[in-house]
Formats: sequence, structure tokens, C-alpha cells
Amino acid sequence: MNFLFDIGRVLLDFDFESSLSRLLPDEIEDPRDRLSRLLERKDELESGHIAADDYIAWALKVMGSDASHEEFREAWCDIFTPNQAMWQRVHELKADGHKLVLLSNINSIHSPWIYEAYPEFELFDGAVMSFEVGCIKPQPAIYEYALEAHALEVDQTLYIDDVPENVDAGRAAGLTSWLYDLNEHAAFERWLDKTLHQKITIQP
Repeated sequence: MNFLFDIGRVLLDFDFESSLSRLLPDEIEDPRDRLSRLLERKDELESGHIAADDYIAWALKVMGSDASHEEFREAWCDIFTPNQAMWQRVHELKADGHKLVLLSNINSIHSPWIYEAYPEFELFDGAVMSFEVGCIKPQPAIYEYALEAHALEVDQTLYIDDVPENVDAGRAAGLTSWLYDLNEHAAFERWLDKTLHQKITIQP
């Protein structure tokens, strides 16, 4: 069986605001609005339509911060917490011989950094990173790319994501998909065990 895994709030939880707020001057007005502006433009970064250094320069200006580019990069990356329950399942799936592929809306700051910070990402057989392919979920093109680039048969591929629109797009592409909730991991485990059993049972 093949698996397409989202990263954010599936494999890694994240909190941009707490980390980036450290770069805001103490006396700055409307700090939450400024951080919201940064995240509103994140899709441009994750689709590769703006270079990381250009985004950082713009972000620091919006924040009114005198932090360096390197300090911004460190804060931008210091947002993650591993979802240990999901990583345990990833280890089990890998040991059982399943093919694992990442499918993530991600930027050139976080990747390849995540591979250095979390060596377990090497368990995955491949990755589709939005900033590299020029499109983001839930655009149909990124699902088509993932299936073709990694030779994945639709009826033999399970897709896990935490965003409803992305899961809907996965289903539209023909993928058996699960809307993941960090707070309901047990529900995912029950669905996965049932789905794997069904898939294996109907194989010729």
C-alpha cells in the first residue's frame, strides 16, 4: 500500500504566532494583526512565487523588527512539535513495507531544515513539496503530480491531511482520504486498520 502524508498538524504540530512574536518590538502596535499579515502571504512562499529572502525582508518590515534574516529563519523554524503517536505509526508502516510519500504545502525555509531537525523524515520514500512544484494543495495539479512522479496507483494509495479542503481535493482525485485531527488520533488508527484490512482483502 502507498501513503501520502501531510506534515503540518499530522506529523508535526506547529505554532507560528508564539515563535514569531519574539521578534516583535515590545512597543509595537497591533502585534496580532502584523503576524496575521505574515501568514496571509504564506501561500506565496509555499508555492514558490516569492523567494525566501524577499519574503523575510518584507516580513521583518511588516513586523517593525530589527532582527536579522538568520534570526527570522530560526524563529520561523522554531514552531514545530512532533506528533509522537503518528510517528509511531509511520515506523510501523515502514517496517511493514508500505511506500511512504510526503505531500506538503511547505516553503524553502522549512525544507530541507526539517530533515536536519527530524532525521525520521528519512523514513519516507519521497516527497512532493509545494514550493518545488509551483502549486499548493488543494489545487488538483499537485495531486496529479504526486501520483505521477511517485508512480502511485490511486486505488492503492491512502492520503492523510488535516485540512478539509485538501482532503476533499484528495477524494476528488480518487484517493482514499482521511481528515486527521491531532486530538482524535485513536479515530485515525481505527480507520486505518479497517481500511488496510479492506484493501488487502480485496486484492487479487
